[in-house]
Amino acid sequence: MTQPLVDDVATGAALNPARPVEPAIGPTPRRGLELRRVLRFFLRRPGLLGSVLVVVLVVLAAFWPGLFTSRDPLHGVPSQNFRSPTGAHWFGTDELGRDLFSRVVHGAQLSLKATLIAVAVAFVVGGLLGLVAGFVGRWVDDVLMRFVDVLLSIPALFLSLALVTALGYGTVKVAVAVGAASVAAFARVTRAEVLRVRQAVFVEASRSCGARWYSVLGRHVLPNAAGPVIVLATLDFGTSVLAVSSLSFLGYGAPPPAPEWGTLIADGRNYLGNAWWLTALPGLAVAATVLATNRIARALDGEWSRQR
Repeated sequence: MTQPLVDDVATGAALNPARPVEPAIGPTPRRGLELRRVLRFFLRRPGLLGSVLVVVLVVLAAFWPGLFTSRDPLHGVPSQNFRSPTGAHWFGTDELGRDLFSRVVHGAQLSLKATLIAVAVAFVVGGLLGLVAGFVGRWVDDVLMRFVDVLLSIPALFLSLALVTALGYGTVKVAVAVGAASVAAFARVTRAEVLRVRQAVFVEASRSCGARWYSVLGRHVLPNAAGPVIVLATLDFGTSVLAVSSLSFLGYGAPPPAPEWGTLIADGRNYLGNAWWLTALPGLAVAATVLATNRIARALDGEWSRQR
């Protein structure tokens, strides 16, 4: 019998290993496709792009305020009080001649710090409660969910006020109170996702193969249940900014002259007749941050998955 013919390229590569084999010409690399998809996703949504820019600016102001202003937020010039917004003072000056823009920029550090603590408390405590309730089940689920129902029956602001009154005044204590008021929502969402994933076929297959419970929990349940909880954390970020600013407005935050956003709005309400910018511009910063985070949360919730 005759031997079958061998492809010339393969034969040449076998006889001469030093000879480079040219790669086959294929489709565009996956990384380039992903990059173009992301760019197209943002270009078709200018509102989302603007929201991301606002959040980036707020984060930069919170961690590196010197990028935006070199003025001291606590130093004032009494002869320059109640100056309207100009090129010298973008947000004007307050009753003591302090630059309002520098106070808003430095106030982002306090407000964002409190917001991050609040979201972290709600995410960790609520996530653990929902995870244990959904994964263990039985009477543990009943006890934990009845506790969560009690928390849900109390308005979040009232619960935060009660907790901050018991804990005392201060930025961190306000953050803990706001975070504790959001625990119930995180527990509910986490429990629902864990129950959904726990009944999936791949989880049952992993258990039938003899996998330990902690292996099933860490490799299958947690990664597949984390998405909606992260979206809720992004949405809760804006709500926490409002809650922290509200408690600071009521006087429960850092004591003066700390430039928290809620404190700035509260201080400016006494001068609405002659200095509207003292309340309007810090309030605009709060509103822009809340709207931007809500827009990003909406994009994470469903728009990106539909785009893919």
